[in-house]
Amino acid sequence: MLADVVATSAAVSATRSRKAKTAALAERLAEASPEELEVVTSYLAGSLLQRRTGLGWRSLAALPTPAEAPTLEVVEVHEAFDEIAALAGPGSAAARTSAVAALFGRATADEQAWLRGIVTGEVRQGALDSLVQEALAAAAGVPLPALRRAAMLAGSTVAVAARAFAGEEALADVGLEVGRPVLPMLASSAPTVAEAVAKVGGAVAVDTKLDGIRIQVHRAGDDVVVATRTLDDITHRLPEVVDLVRSLPADRLVLDGEAISIGDDGRPRPFQETASRTATRSGSGVHVSAYFFDLLHLDGRDLLDAPLAERLAELDALVPEPSRVARVMTDDATVAEDFAADVLKQGHEGVVVKSLTAPWEAGRRGAGWIKVKPVHTLDLVVLAVEWGSGRRRGWLSNIHLGARDPETGGFVMLGKTFKGMTDEMLRWQTERFTELATDGTDGWVVPVRPVQVVEIAFDGLQRSTRYPGGLALRFARVVRYRDDKTADDADTIETVRGLVGS
Repeated sequence: MLADVVATSAAVSATRSRKAKTAALAERLAEASPEELEVVTSYLAGSLLQRRTGLGWRSLAALPTPAEAPTLEVVEVHEAFDEIAALAGPGSAAARTSAVAALFGRATADEQAWLRGIVTGEVRQGALDSLVQEALAAAAGVPLPALRRAAMLAGSTVAVAARAFAGEEALADVGLEVGRPVLPMLASSAPTVAEAVAKVGGAVAVDTKLDGIRIQVHRAGDDVVVATRTLDDITHRLPEVVDLVRSLPADRLVLDGEAISIGDDGRPRPFQETASRTATRSGSGVHVSAYFFDLLHLDGRDLLDAPLAERLAELDALVPEPSRVARVMTDDATVAEDFAADVLKQGHEGVVVKSLTAPWEAGRRGAGWIKVKPVHTLDLVVLAVEWGSGRRRGWLSNIHLGARDPETGGFVMLGKTFKGMTDEMLRWQTERFTELATDGTDGWVVPVRPVQVVEIAFDGLQRSTRYPGGLALRFARVVRYRDDKTADDADTIETVRGLVGS
């Protein structure tokens, strides 16, 4: 029943112990029926299976009187959201309101609060996908590495939940499927190129870090799929990328790279231009180019387990140099530093130092890839906004910034900033945060749902008793809003503490 999921969510939220969280999740997963397992897996990770429902905070502000006793089953809740998501056209708003009333009217007070939270992205119980994977492996009695690999190749944990209970062999049957995007490999961070080279050890590849949109491109014959880092299909928005990949001398392939707008002077255009171009096919005439840095499959051969050196050799033979990310391979830190300095002169944001022996590993940030950027930046979540004064009167201006806390599922505030905001950005964020506003404003500070990610540059961190994390950003300023990332992609408080060695 839904009540069991809600109770598990509450138990997970009530403890900071990773072991206790895993045990509670595993118990609920083990008790799920085959029919409800995928839904339960998704719900325990705090997500609906539907990507969009047409519902938001305001549409759920006034709910019917809650039911006295729980009767809702997990599968029927999922089917109700399916029906709500399918509503469109004339009369859909009224039909959606009626459907919400019918669903929430059968929910108890606890169930109503939880359902509203999962719709609005506010089920913050400290159970991210990695923890659900641990629990699923424990419940099914399968090795965690086998489950993680299967989830990577299938594109989600939900997709392999049933296979986990079928056993390790069923997980091993999940392979790279051309046309089905896999989860991206991620990079950890280092303050300098020399430290990154030393951490990786031996010969490395030093890639230019482009400030674009991460893309994964699959081709099977003339069929091409272009996906973002969140596995959203944007093929129809990037016809120039499709044409480029169709021109390559291969029939089946999977490429990893960046889509970015480059000016006539060879320097990158502002990120906002690339973002707007990848958000719509028209894109105001902005041309986007693709630059690839990895190859995961080529004409029937999976390269995921091959060392990077082998993957790069295949990539160089397949993709013309103008469509590859510029790189240097070396075991000399000075050569790597000189290359990084040249990259910065060209207007790019840094480099990624990569182990030439590392296979492809999605999900966790390890030592296989290490990014180095001259300006410290963090991807944080906006927790509240203050109304501006003076020239900014009437606009939402000063934003409150939080890092993700995986243990609690909440956020730890690190400071505020209004620096780096253009008039266009102020107009945008006033509209955006008005939509995300929640109850509790004092007329000056407006609390918002913690879903909007913003990239923040800063000059350092200082000890602070003002904020609960004990740290505050120094000279924080807005670089850009990251609509290509969710709150679960934001940097953690552990990452922030690691920058000061605490």
